[in-house]
Amino acid sequence: MATNFQPQTDVTQHDGFCVWENIWIPLKDGRQLSARIWMPDLVQGEEGGIIPVPAIFEYLPYRKRDGTAQRDESTYPVFARAGYAGVRVDISGTGESDGVFDDEYSPRELSDGVEAINWIAEQLWCSGKLGMMGISWGGFNALQIAALRPAPLKAVISIGSTVDRYNADIHYKSGCHLNSNLSWAGVMQCYANRPPDPALVGDKWRKMWLERLEGANLILDEWLSHQSYDDFWKHGSIEQDYKALEIPSLVISGWADAYKNAPPIAAENMPGLAKAINGPWVHKYPHFAYPYPRSDFHQEALRWWDRWLCEKQNNVESLPAYRAYISENVRPSRWREHEEGRWVAENVWPSDSIVSQSLYLNTDYSLSKTNHAEGQMSICSPEDTGIACGEVFALKPDTETPGDQRIDDGGSLVFETDVLSDAIEILGQPTLSLNVAIDAPLGNLAVRLIDVHPDGVSHRVCFGVLNLAHRQGNEKPKEMVPGQREDVTVILDHIGYRFLPGHKIRISISTAYWPLIMPSPYHVTASIFLGKNTALSLPVRATGNQMVVDDEIHMPEPENANPLPLYKEITPSKTARRVEKDLSGNLTHYITEDDTGTTEIPDHALRVRHTNFVKWSISSDTPLGAQAHSQWCCYMSRDDWSIKLETEVSMILRADSFEISGKMLAYEEENEIFSRSYQKSIPRDHM
Repeated sequence: MATNFQPQTDVTQHDGFCVWENIWIPLKDGRQLSARIWMPDLVQGEEGGIIPVPAIFEYLPYRKRDGTAQRDESTYPVFARAGYAGVRVDISGTGESDGVFDDEYSPRELSDGVEAINWIAEQLWCSGKLGMMGISWGGFNALQIAALRPAPLKAVISIGSTVDRYNADIHYKSGCHLNSNLSWAGVMQCYANRPPDPALVGDKWRKMWLERLEGANLILDEWLSHQSYDDFWKHGSIEQDYKALEIPSLVISGWADAYKNAPPIAAENMPGLAKAINGPWVHKYPHFAYPYPRSDFHQEALRWWDRWLCEKQNNVESLPAYRAYISENVRPSRWREHEEGRWVAENVWPSDSIVSQSLYLNTDYSLSKTNHAEGQMSICSPEDTGIACGEVFALKPDTETPGDQRIDDGGSLVFETDVLSDAIEILGQPTLSLNVAIDAPLGNLAVRLIDVHPDGVSHRVCFGVLNLAHRQGNEKPKEMVPGQREDVTVILDHIGYRFLPGHKIRISISTAYWPLIMPSPYHVTASIFLGKNTALSLPVRATGNQMVVDDEIHMPEPENANPLPLYKEITPSKTARRVEKDLSGNLTHYITEDDTGTTEIPDHALRVRHTNFVKWSISSDTPLGAQAHSQWCCYMSRDDWSIKLETEVSMILRADSFEISGKMLAYEEENEIFSRSYQKSIPRDHM
């Protein structure tokens, strides 16, 4: 490497770049953050000085040493060869970074991120200009830190993220309590409290680990203590002040991802130059996500960085405001390799080419452009309606995505169109307006938009839920008056989809959607009053409503079909999703099991394995006593060193409270070195 800068760390040389395995970023309070850096071969100037390069900063808790190493190595070498330093940093209390993990997107986390950006900008090898990127956690805090306006940060790429931490993350959705609130607490209880790697921090690893374990909180109790949209959730929700996000932002997600709403919302609301992309993907980077077609994320990103960090005039500011994949003819399956459809572009968003089309719900269960007659229909869904819902955010295009909706439609009110003679193409956010009464003060509604194939197979296109206590907003929930009719609107997720001729469009309404959302304390009957104000509104693309469309744009796919480097597999991975019915006990159990298998990471031979078991249980005729139990286990080893961390998080739904408990056990080799139990009762707040 032609440079007079030599970091105090292990350095591995590659073609066109080198990797600095562990760099310490000092913070003003004495803590240090741990970074892994991919550094281009720096070129010396005429007098021997370094010609600096821009840096790409990614900041999250999933451990640069092992957790995200494989995906990092699919991207940062590409960036380095193109002249960018990739700086991958673990937040405080995770990986090798000092401290104790406190919470996601905490004030300390964001403040540390700003400090890290300023430190990077001051290094000899840095030009003083940074971009920030990431998926999920890294995408969240990229937007949140950008809103704090650190001067060196010039552009952002945010994937699988949100602008609203309350309504559009893994905790709550339109006031409904998501099951991922508990399961994610179990994930982070395990993931955030793993030890640092002794190969990097030396003998102090055990002290650092014990400090993390002793300082760990249950975390679920904090999330459940804020059941409405209060200041806790407003912190970090950039929708509170879009004007603060002034720098160019490229926001990307996929239709099979929970965070599909962020790209079009960003394109509509961010005052700086914002561009949006939605593909057909699960919660993964676009260059290795499923289902196909993938997107050449590397070239998309480099073009973005070149423009905003190197001031190359490559015209990215003229890209369409919103590029979206219009899926069609999708069938639920155990593995969805490819999704039919095409890429389209909207030069401005919202688009004038999209018009609202109303379809009315009628007493003959039809869904049509005309309202036939007024009437009343009721639904009291079995509490286990929802077993075909899939995961909140899918990581694989298999049973984590929604199954055939006929399973759940049996417990729902169902309305559908006649067989379509012409295609109907939508892009945007469908809504369902209802006049409704329930027989209890609290209750939920779930609405699914479904593509019914000619053979009856039913694919969930998108869905929306509503805690009726949040019908007037999420900040000050208000109980329903039993039996009193009210107008409500259920907002479904953004989607791009083309309903083909020969298919039908279906709307399914249920009072339960378990286990994706936790039930209210009541076994609710909802009365739907049909008439001119009870209608589905679809965002229809006029150009897509024809047999042949010619508006397809080209979205390059990655040249490398398998960009993830191969790691040595010691034991194979396993996964299972199943539903068990206890007929004599009138209980339904929804069970997920995953085992990553044991993988050995190249160069430093660390072996890692994660397992989880999550079980949800409910009676079909009462929500009270419903239970959830999550177990996670992490194994790490190298030579004669090994650890194991086990965590458990459980919840029981009572009429007035969520009873939660947890446990954490840590082992060095076979010896237990730490044990802790938690138990807490959280009052229900209109939930």
